[in-house]
Amino acid sequence: MTSVREVMTPGPVGLPEDASLIDAARRMMEEDVGDVLMFSEAGVRGIVTDHDIVVRGLAQGADPNTTPIHDVATESVTTVQASETCDHAAETMRQKSVRRLPVVEGDEVVGVVSIADLEPDRP
Repeated sequence: MTSVREVMTPGPVGLPEDASLIDAARRMMEEDVGDVLMFSEAGVRGIVTDHDIVVRGLAQGADPNTTPIHDVATESVTTVQASETCDHAAETMRQKSVRRLPVVEGDEVVGVVSIADLEPDRP
C-alpha cells in the first residue's frame, strides 16, 4: 500500500496568522500551491486555500491588502501521519469534507496531501 509520505507535497508553505490575503495569494502563486498553513506561536493554527481567499474574503468585500488570513482560514485542522496509507487519508478527507490535509510526523508538519495527490488519474 502506498503511504501518504510517497505522494504528499513536502515542505508546506506557511504564513503567520496576521499575514494578509494578498500575502497568501502571492505565496501560493510563487510556490505553485493552492494552500498555505497558518501558524501562530503555538504551531499550526489553520489552513487557507485559494478558494477561501476568494469565497470567504474577496466575495465578502474584504480588502486583500489589510484582511488577515485568520479571517478566512479553516481553524479546525485535521492532520494525517506521513506513515498512514493513502486509503486512510482519502477516508479522512471524505469524513471531514476537506480536499487537503497537513501531513505530520509526530508534532512536525512535513507536507500537505491533496485529493489530487491521492487520485492522480481522476479528471
